[in-house]
Amino acid sequence: MFIISVETHFWASHQLLLPDGSKELLHHHNWLVNAEVAGDRLNDMAVVMDFHELKEMLDNIAAEFSNKALNETGCFQQNNPSAENVAKYIYDKLRTELPESVKLRNIKVVEQPGCSAKYQTEADEN
Repeated sequence: MFIISVETHFWASHQLLLPDGSKELLHHHNWLVNAEVAGDRLNDMAVVMDFHELKEMLDNIAAEFSNKALNETGCFQQNNPSAENVAKYIYDKLRTELPESVKLRNIKVVEQPGCSAKYQTEADEN
């Protein structure tokens, strides 16, 4: 299996809903997102897929959040805008855009150095 990855960044704020119903103070991060994809075979160019194409897909998804308060964006009006939920949202969006021969392995979201969340399905663990 061949595996490649790309990264992108976006700046956004969020405030998590706490178990007692209160909210954290609104704060921002310069989020880092890493997408890892795989393929059993290389294409006619001898690559899993073009890095630039994958990066553009990831950039377009991340652009939905850039310079925004995550709590005010579509899915996070109903879901806590945790790093875990951001990773799952990006995973679900990117997965549908990939070529058939390419499988999304995981999305890793870093809120700040040393604090990250990764989303992958159980089928992707191998």
